[in-house]
Amino acid sequence: MLGMDAPIGFFMMIDPIYIIMVTPCLLLAMLAQLWVKASFAKYSRVRSARGMSGADAARRILDSQGIYDVAVEISPGGMLSDHYDPSARVLRLSPEVYSGRSLAALGVAAHEAGHAVQHAFGYVPLRLRTMLVPAVAMGGYVAPLMVILGAALQHPALILVGLLGFAAITVFSLVTLPVEINASGRAMQLLLREGIIYDEEASGAKAVLRAAAMTYVAAAMQAIVILLYYVMRYGGILRRNDD
Repeated sequence: MLGMDAPIGFFMMIDPIYIIMVTPCLLLAMLAQLWVKASFAKYSRVRSARGMSGADAARRILDSQGIYDVAVEISPGGMLSDHYDPSARVLRLSPEVYSGRSLAALGVAAHEAGHAVQHAFGYVPLRLRTMLVPAVAMGGYVAPLMVILGAALQHPALILVGLLGFAAITVFSLVTLPVEINASGRAMQLLLREGIIYDEEASGAKAVLRAAAMTYVAAAMQAIVILLYYVMRYGGILRRNDD
């Protein structure tokens, strides 16, 4: 989650309360990742009837929406590194998805193309998430430092800054959920409308996208739990300051 886990783990790894609260979320995240990999592996072996590649499918979807200024490239990040870069206007697909002609490849490619469609039509949750990225990237490292330093110095203002940082991370994770769900919905609709897959093939692509959605649910739950942990552990200092 944008670099948040490393500093949190460093400072709180010996706190049993933190471990008790966060462990279920970590287990859910691990299971979600395993589900994604298993679903992708399963439907990577199911070739689509039309035989279109992920890159071709993404290009067709973009063109169907009048989006001609977004390039489709191979991502250098390896397996499941697929993403849409709104600043560069580039849709980057992992080699397995870019050249793949399976239901899994088509589902992932269409999902990322769905983000480009969201961007082109000004989808509000995506705009909000993009606005939050700089704050979240910094907050992931600064927030735990501010909270712990504030607690050590009994300085409520520093604690409040840290808690606001965690709150921004939580909002980012929650906003991500409708963004990802909407992109998957657009993906399935456009895959069928553009004739990239047939109706009887839809369940395979949906299975991959449904598994991927669980990773974002797990991330949102983890963000909420971590925010609650810090509020519970250090909120008392703020309350004493108000008394």
